[in-house]
Amino acid sequence: MEPQKIRTSNPALRALNARGLSRAVAGEGTMSVSGTINKTITMIALVVIAAGWVWSRYAAALPAGAEVAGKAVSGYLIVGVIGGLVLAIATVFKPTWAHFTAPVYAVLEGFFVGAISALLNNTYPGIVLQAVGLTFAVAFGMLLIYRTGLIKVTPAFQRGVMAATFGVLLFYGATWLLGLFNVDTSSLFGHSTLSIGISLVIVVIAALNLVLDFHFIEQGASQGLARYMEWYGAFALTVTLVWLYLEILRLLAATRR
Repeated sequence: MEPQKIRTSNPALRALNARGLSRAVAGEGTMSVSGTINKTITMIALVVIAAGWVWSRYAAALPAGAEVAGKAVSGYLIVGVIGGLVLAIATVFKPTWAHFTAPVYAVLEGFFVGAISALLNNTYPGIVLQAVGLTFAVAFGMLLIYRTGLIKVTPAFQRGVMAATFGVLLFYGATWLLGLFNVDTSSLFGHSTLSIGISLVIVVIAALNLVLDFHFIEQGASQGLARYMEWYGAFALTVTLVWLYLEILRLLAATRR
């Protein structure tokens, strides 16, 4: 029997769904929720360690000035963005590589997160600690809501979150294109009421994506997917958590002047 396809707006999980989920073969071992949780913890730890390293580079250079410190971490930021994107694409198209590509992706994402966090925290002291606390609070809250059944992962709910996430992707793409043509989009990303409202909506959408990811992992374990899918599930959940953190960071920055 063909494995059931599970709706999710996480691009990593949707791409895998499009090709069909991989059931475990005899003697291979199967995916479990606990195994995925352990691997997610490992992924988050790698992100934090890598981010802390980049932050230390920024702090060491800061006495020479913010501009010098910014240049000191700019390389980590570029490597994190490009390398993270390459590893993410590789993991999506080759999920059997996830046990290797997912941890490396976490390190590269940590470089990017660390650089952005250090730069913003220098401008808005204490903002990173607030963003980290809110990210974990939201993640725990959404897990609690999912486990207690307060949110039912119905087809209609899944379609709604997927449509909203696609709208966010279009928004990112549109603003990027406008920027290439020197169109002023500062009102969308500055300290205006509109910017704060947009950030808040995106944070809510990112949080709802966590519910779909939890559902995917639970359903994947119940269907007996191959064990390497634990790394793939951890990778997908890390993608959403990092997105949520960055959006919360942006929201907090937009509320400060």
